[in-house]
Amino acid sequence: MKKQKMINTKKAVIATLFFGAVSFGYAQTTTMPSDSAKVETAQTQTASANPEIDTLKKQVATNANDTAALVKLATAYQDAKDLPNALATWKNISTLLPDWAPGYYSQGYVYQSMKDDANAKTAYEKYITSVKPEELEANKKNLAYAEFFVAYNLKDTDKESAKQHIAKSLEYDPMNADATKLKTFLNQ
Repeated sequence: MKKQKMINTKKAVIATLFFGAVSFGYAQTTTMPSDSAKVETAQTQTASANPEIDTLKKQVATNANDTAALVKLATAYQDAKDLPNALATWKNISTLLPDWAPGYYSQGYVYQSMKDDANAKTAYEKYITSVKPEELEANKKNLAYAEFFVAYNLKDTDKESAKQHIAKSLEYDPMNADATKLKTFLNQ
């Protein structure tokens, strides 16, 4: 069982790397159209007419523990703007691979895209705590963003915690202008 889990983790990481870590860069460019009812209908139709998604769904139906296929499917849902299915798939991946940090970052992105900042913050916090020390260097950009997002969401309710998160964000990305502005605001 443990050997199978390790193999699945490796497959998921390889799939993510192969697909350019698509989910990792998304959080910084979030947009969501204002008429969400029409968008959801269009997204569902687009996703259901998407041959890549259909193929991946069949692959996952054959082996529900194929984390590489699940990563591809979650990414395909995101690309098709089918956020509810993307979120459900990322959650499934996190259930199969609870120690795999990128799954939580991707959930944070999807929640953020859905304008659910509370759950996005929770997912980003889980991502921050899930990154292993040996993965730190490879995750600096995403850690910087996750720390910034958490700090921004705490700025009005817990200024001291926000300061700690923004300090970590700037530690990972000292040139981030938005993080620098938030630090200045928090120190007033």
